Amino acid sequence: MKNFFLSKSRRLRGTPYTSRIEKQGASAYTVYNHMILPTRFGGPLEELYQHLKDHVQVWDAAVQRQTEINGKDSYKLVQLMTCRDLSKAKIGRCYYAPIIDNKAKLINDPVILKLAEDRWWISLSDSDVELFAKGLAIGNNFDVNIFEAKVDIFSVQGPKSNDLMAKVLGPKIKDLKFFGFDYYEFGGAKHLIARSGWSKQGGFEVYMQHTEAGLALYDKLFEVGDEFNLKPGCPNLIERLESSLLSYGNDMDIGDNPLECGFDKYVNLDNDINFLGKEELKKIKSAGIKKKLMGVKIDAKEISVTGSMNMFDKDKNLIGELRSGSYNPMFKQVIGIAMVNKPYFKASQEFSVSIDGKNCSGKVCDLPFI
Repeated sequence: MKNFFLSKSRRLRGTPYTSRIEKQGASAYTVYNHMILPTRFGGPLEELYQHLKDHVQVWDAAVQRQTEINGKDSYKLVQLMTCRDLSKAKIGRCYYAPIIDNKAKLINDPVILKLAEDRWWISLSDSDVELFAKGLAIGNNFDVNIFEAKVDIFSVQGPKSNDLMAKVLGPKIKDLKFFGFDYYEFGGAKHLIARSGWSKQGGFEVYMQHTEAGLALYDKLFEVGDEFNLKPGCPNLIERLESSLLSYGNDMDIGDNPLECGFDKYVNLDNDINFLGKEELKKIKSAGIKKKLMGVKIDAKEISVTGSMNMFDKDKNLIGELRSGSYNPMFKQVIGIAMVNKPYFKASQEFSVSIDGKNCSGKVCDLPFI
C-alpha cells in the first residue's frame, strides 16, 4: 500500500502538540481515535529505533484519550468491563486490563488508572470504549458519570528519561515505581505523571490537564535536553515488535479473546468478581483455545503489513495469519506477530508467506522475542 497525504478537517483532531511536532520535523502520520499520531521524524526508522534504545525521546501521545468514570457505582462498572480483578486496586496505580464483551471478545486493552475510590480513567481509550461504558451504565442503572476527560498525554521514553525528568522536576521522580503515578509541580500547576509508556526502554507519561503549564513543561524538556541527546519521537514499530508490545487493531481485535492473546494472568475466573463474558471465558478455557498469538521470524529484509497475510506450511495448509511485521536490525531478519491456528502453535513450526509476490520462509517462535 502506498503512503498518502492526510487532509486535515474538523473530524480529524490535532493535539496541543501538533504545531510543535510539525516544526520538529514530523514527516508521517497515522490516525487513531480520530486524531493524528506522528509515526516518523526525519531519518530512517532504524535510526530512530537505535536512538530510542540509547537515549531519550519525547512523543506526542495525545491520541491516548481518557474515558473518565466517576460516581458511587464507578467500581462496579469498571469491573464489569474487564476480566482482570480490580477489587484490590490501589489509588495511585495503573492496571493493564483487557476489556471484553458478553462473548468474551476483546473491545480494547487499555491501562486503567485509579484516581480515587470513586474515580477512574480508562487510558488509551477510544469512542468504542466510551460508548460501551455508557451502554452498560444505562442498562444496569449505575450511578456514574462517563465522559472523555480533557487530558493530553505526552510521553518521555528511553534509558535517559530518568535523568532528563529529574533535571526538570527534581530527584523525587526517580522514586516513582513502574505503573505507579503521582503529582509533580511545574509552571504553577500539578501534573499527573506515570512511570509507563509504549516502549520497553523505560520512561514516563505526562497526563497534561493544564495546557499552558503542560506545554511549558514540554518545551522545558527540549530546552535542557541536549546533554541527554533528546529528540522528538513516536512509537517505533521495530522496537514495539522486538519488545512484544501488542497493538489493538493490529495484532488483535474484536474477533479474538484474551486467552488467545496470551492474557491469562489478567483473566480471573476463580473468584466472585462480576464481569461480562465470564461464563463464556470459562467455556473457552475448559475446551482449550483454537488459535494463539505467537512470534514469527522470516527470512526477509523488508515487509509492509496492511491487513493480514496468510501463512502456509509445506503442504499448503493455512497455519495462521501474520498481523504485524518489520525488519529488525538486531535479528537481521523480519520479525512479527501472528495469530497461529491449532495444531500449529508450537515453536519452530515452519511456514511460508508471500511478500511482494515472493514466497519467504519463516518459523514460529514464542513471545517475547527478548
